[in-house]
Amino acid sequence: MADRFEKTFTAEPQHIDVMGHVNNAVWVQWIQDMATAHWDAVARPEDRAAVVWLVVRHEIDYRGNIAQGESATATTWIEGEPRGAKSLRRVDFHDAAGRLVVSAATTWAMLDRASGRPLRVRPELLAPFRSA
Repeated sequence: MADRFEKTFTAEPQHIDVMGHVNNAVWVQWIQDMATAHWDAVARPEDRAAVVWLVVRHEIDYRGNIAQGESATATTWIEGEPRGAKSLRRVDFHDAAGRLVVSAATTWAMLDRASGRPLRVRPELLAPFRSA
């Protein structure tokens, strides 16, 4: 289903902090990686060529963590309706036991790739990310 996108991340030595868990900065990178992977997999080629997305705000709840060698499966989706140039994307990470360990809501702004100016998010741009 195009509205949900999944990818699994495995904690490697460079991801681990002094507490023996995935560092918070790594979770932020994985959140951004999820958005990019979903966009690249689903967006129309003409939209990928015309626009770029930049983060305006991250809101992240850390409810658990994973250690080196452990994996978390991330699920991402676009939530609600866009407001002007902004769109809200959710990303949830579940550990191997299915427990929610990290949940994020990120506000993204869509910009014209050539001019760098904000663009209103049009329904046809998000249509490929919605279930029929």
